[in-house]
Amino acid sequence: MTRQNKQRTLRLFALHEFIQDHFTKSDWIKVAYLTDSLDLIEDHPRLLRSLDFKDDDYEGNSLQVLSKLISESSSNLYEIEHFIEAKKATMHRPLREVTDFISTVQSHAPERVITFAPDVFRIPAKPVESNVLSVMMPFEGRFSGTYTAIRNVCDRLGIDCKRADDIWDNSILIQDVFDLIFTSRAVITDFTDRNPNVFYETGVAHTLGKLVIPITQSVGDIPFDLRHHRALTYLSNAEGLQKLEADLEKKLAKVFS
Repeated sequence: MTRQNKQRTLRLFALHEFIQDHFTKSDWIKVAYLTDSLDLIEDHPRLLRSLDFKDDDYEGNSLQVLSKLISESSSNLYEIEHFIEAKKATMHRPLREVTDFISTVQSHAPERVITFAPDVFRIPAKPVESNVLSVMMPFEGRFSGTYTAIRNVCDRLGIDCKRADDIWDNSILIQDVFDLIFTSRAVITDFTDRNPNVFYETGVAHTLGKLVIPITQSVGDIPFDLRHHRALTYLSNAEGLQKLEADLEKKLAKVFS
């Protein structure tokens, strides 16, 4: 083994030791984007799964993937090293005092609050925007009439209406979704057809304490655990969408007054 190859191998081992102890699923995905290796990391049959379940083979899986990344391009080694250095810097940074209150379902911070650090998302350095309404719904053409109806109401009330496909601030779509919910005053969620992404986004909004306004074409599409929340029902025809606009206008006028 040449001296250069030996140094490269030692750098590989040092990276692997840190990755094994400190990497999260989110870190692997970020590395995938940095090295243009999303298929390798997401399609690996065991890497992320063994990490999630803390299986014994994660050590070998992570070394295998890391070795392949570095063998494919010498620049990948530098990219991963720089990413890890940045991660180390944030790990040793002292925690700042938490003063932001981003929930909108209550007007004042409660006596008891908790601090949490999500793994899948980054907390955006953005304030809550008092005039922003976000909409969580399937990105399908047949919901375009529903979204148009919501935007019509927002235009009349002077509300800034946004959907995740209206923005592209991050390379990962779910981060844009999280940022949008985080900064919104209220969130409309359309439960029609029991879309799993909308269910997930509703859970995020509830966890952040956002004011959630459910809508649906069928009450039966609302999950059992959420049926105690009042929802606006509508039909997707012209008359139904006109009624949706009227119902939403009454609701949003109160929320954004």
